[in-house]
Amino acid sequence: MAHCGGILGCIPALLIHRYVAPRGPFTAQESLEALNFTLPPTALAILLNLLGFIFTFFNPQLGTVFFLLALLVWAFLTAFSVIGAVSVNKGQPYRYSLNLRLL
Repeated sequence: MAHCGGILGCIPALLIHRYVAPRGPFTAQESLEALNFTLPPTALAILLNLLGFIFTFFNPQLGTVFFLLALLVWAFLTAFSVIGAVSVNKGQPYRYSLNLRLL
């Protein structure tokens, strides 16, 4: 569920890592992996959306560009989260190739 939650950003992985991870090492490992992967793109998407809202007042075309970039970040996050969820659902650990592993 932590990997699937990546569709919504980093909050589901954070909650699962905080409250469900003590149930077992596999859950702890995968929820931390999902949290590390979803945290930077979520922050980037929030920043791009904020810039989109700000620039919409001054230059609507530039605001649209920021919104589209945020949409691309969300699509990237969604695609890799689903791939991770399918792998973990088979009982195999999943490692994102583009993961910063901050935590």
